[in-house]
Amino acid sequence: MHKYLRAIGFSRYQNRIEVRTLLDRIQERYQSAMQTVSLNNGDTLWETRAELGLGMGIVMSGYMDEAGKAIRESYFPYFLSPHRSSDVYCSIQRHVEAESYSGLLDDVRVGISLIFRLINEGEYLRRKQKLRSTEVKEVHLTAFSVDGKILLPLHKDARQRAVAKVAEQRRGKLIEAARNGDEKAMESLTNKDMEMYTSLSRRMQKEDIYSIVDSSFMPEGIECNLYSVIGDIQEISLKRNLLTGEQVWDLLISANEIPLHVSINQLDLQGDPQIGRRFKGTIWLQGEAIWADQEEGELQ
Repeated sequence: MHKYLRAIGFSRYQNRIEVRTLLDRIQERYQSAMQTVSLNNGDTLWETRAELGLGMGIVMSGYMDEAGKAIRESYFPYFLSPHRSSDVYCSIQRHVEAESYSGLLDDVRVGISLIFRLINEGEYLRRKQKLRSTEVKEVHLTAFSVDGKILLPLHKDARQRAVAKVAEQRRGKLIEAARNGDEKAMESLTNKDMEMYTSLSRRMQKEDIYSIVDSSFMPEGIECNLYSVIGDIQEISLKRNLLTGEQVWDLLISANEIPLHVSINQLDLQGDPQIGRRFKGTIWLQGEAIWADQEEGELQ
């Protein structure tokens, strides 16, 4: 049972039997929307995207047996975003245990490699089959959370924000240079990190950690696409699950200057979300790849 189903409004489904019954019903309802792709080994895979709310739903996939029956193997909730999160080089890799895929972004704004579950993996496979480009032009990141908190904003005037933005841009350039083998950039980054550590150690003796850390994007646990984030809330909307009637928050946040939409059940968010405040929580990261030859408005 997928842990993050409740993040799109399925909090009442508590065990595998209930979830299986739900998926069977949805699969039958969206049978006509099923798309297939044939692999070189003779397998025929299928995928369907069931929209159960505005821009959110469940992706189900599996294979066709000898009788032509669709056998479901996997499913996961999805959430779509109209906002570009990153346009740096993105590689797509297949998972070892199944015909599913993850993307990897080396964005200097974060300082680490971001790994996310690819939402439109069916389109990726169909493009490979038709020999169309699988080069990624940009990625629209989204995330799910089942435990989030609202933090008050840090007070910064226009000058402080401008100085912080310039410093972040300089750091990004240094990271990029260090990745390319620039020893001076490596040394400069090391010195700046030591200075930052010393400054933070002093401040933490008198200040709360959340008055020091404005934004963060850090790996959480041992799974590669789980992250702990703190980000400024830029947009807010409340969406409704068409099957259950449950409401979920759609929060557009900026974490380390990377915009992403976070979906969280209204029951799982502590505090009152408002633009300008901050979101803190553990997220499961996914993303939609926009292809290099994809024209504006083209359906996936």
